[in-house]
Amino acid sequence: MRVSFDLDEVIFVSPEDHKTEPPLRFPFNRIFRERVRLGAPALVKELRSQGYEVWVYTSSYRSTRYIRRLFRLYGMRLDGIVNAQRHNREVQGNRTEPMPTKMPSHYRISLHIDDESVFAAYGKEYGFDVFPLKAQDDDWAEKVIVRARQVRERQKLTLKM
Repeated sequence: MRVSFDLDEVIFVSPEDHKTEPPLRFPFNRIFRERVRLGAPALVKELRSQGYEVWVYTSSYRSTRYIRRLFRLYGMRLDGIVNAQRHNREVQGNRTEPMPTKMPSHYRISLHIDDESVFAAYGKEYGFDVFPLKAQDDDWAEKVIVRARQVRERQKLTLKM
């Protein structure tokens, strides 16, 4: 099963509003200025150890190389990345009607973690679960793991029917 994370306000957060991982060491802290939410590296490792694929799905135009390298510096391995360029090319494509800025189901992503509440409605319409993440929450990682397990169990039940 695939789990994806938005970047801005989910993985990348402001240390003024959220607890964060320590900044990267020089010179990497000059190249990668984003701060990572406290617990994100441990959560990604735990999800992967439980057999989940971990993806990033962002509407930002950061390059996949930049994202992958930053995650690697924090010890996080990603199975896939969808940025705005890829989304526009593969999801929006030549469609005349505007598509949502993220469409996890297009990539067989079952659970998407995002701070924008609009994606809960899109999830119902386009067939993916959303875990809404807003303010600082010390238990956010545990809640994501619980939701991922719930989604996995629901998928197993659906397959048995």
